[in-house]
Amino acid sequence: MANYYISKFYAPTTTNTVTVYSCPSNSRAIIQNIQVANTSGNTITQVYINQASTSTNFRVAYASITGPTTCNLAEGPIILQESDTIGIASSNVSYITGTISILEMNRNDTNG
Repeated sequence: MANYYISKFYAPTTTNTVTVYSCPSNSRAIIQNIQVANTSGNTITQVYINQASTSTNFRVAYASITGPTTCNLAEGPIILQESDTIGIASSNVSYITGTISILEMNRNDTNG
């Protein structure tokens, strides 16, 4: 089993949920950090996990962020199973960016 440290970045162009990371079908993943920066104004940011095995969306984080500020929306590890996805939605796309830090464990010793 191979372990990969991955960063995925969030710079939205829509207020809809943007899929930032999809766990490969041969892997599991631990989300270690979801860091979001708001440089100005107010925004509501929400994080969703889509559980592939049930095709169900779960909201796992919600924050009303007044800029300028940076916050971590993952207050503990989040585990993704095969084919699960993580997405972020923000009410204002002008001043918000973010990154997700991931440890991906791949059963086939190949990245992704």
